[in-house]
Amino acid sequence: MAGMSNIIEDDALAYGNDSTDSNVTSSSASNSNVTSSNVWVDWIVELQSLAQAGLTYGTGRFDLERYERIRQISAEMMARIADMPPEKVAGLFCNETGYQTPKLDTRAAIFRDGRILLVRELDGRWSLPGGWCDVNVSVGENTAKEAREESGLDVRPVRIIAVQDRNRHNTPRYAYGVCKVFMECEVLGGAFEANSETTESGWFAPGALPAMAVEKSTAEQVALCFRAHEAGTAWTPVFD
Repeated sequence: MAGMSNIIEDDALAYGNDSTDSNVTSSSASNSNVTSSNVWVDWIVELQSLAQAGLTYGTGRFDLERYERIRQISAEMMARIADMPPEKVAGLFCNETGYQTPKLDTRAAIFRDGRILLVRELDGRWSLPGGWCDVNVSVGENTAKEAREESGLDVRPVRIIAVQDRNRHNTPRYAYGVCKVFMECEVLGGAFEANSETTESGWFAPGALPAMAVEKSTAEQVALCFRAHEAGTAWTPVFD
């Protein structure tokens, strides 16, 4: 299936049109191939999810064997499309038990003098500070924790800006669901410190954003945060 750009990112199996891939062309034929491939992968993802639900709630021995085989087939199909070793795909694609649900990602929107705080990733692109929500940590606690780890700032989340389905807003697509929660935060103190995830932080005006790490934060998502900040208490959280 030509036109696929496949990468492993933050231990995530990603697929589809990656805007940072110079090999992806803008021709209609290439776009058609990518769209067709994405449809196939969407079906594979759903097939794996249904098989996992069957393994969770099924009781018959033979039915469980069938569900397990369906799950194996979905991983083999994904490995063929992603051009990756089947065992690597299985570790990323079939690594959960129980009913499959989306992962949770939090992002902090921190403002100062009409500008928003972004952190620079190791690859040189920028994003809102944030990351996966840890076990036994609330959404608010995780937002503050990630902001502190990546920007050095101590913050207090004050309100939710938006809850988004990642695969509807960010590229490349992940082979599982992710809910992104954007929270506006106020600064309590702190300063940037060297760390293993980011190289610096900076404050940016709406019309002067740097190159964004679009798999984590897009210019449109940053613009949404600006609109929420400008609206103040009149803002109503948005969701897909």
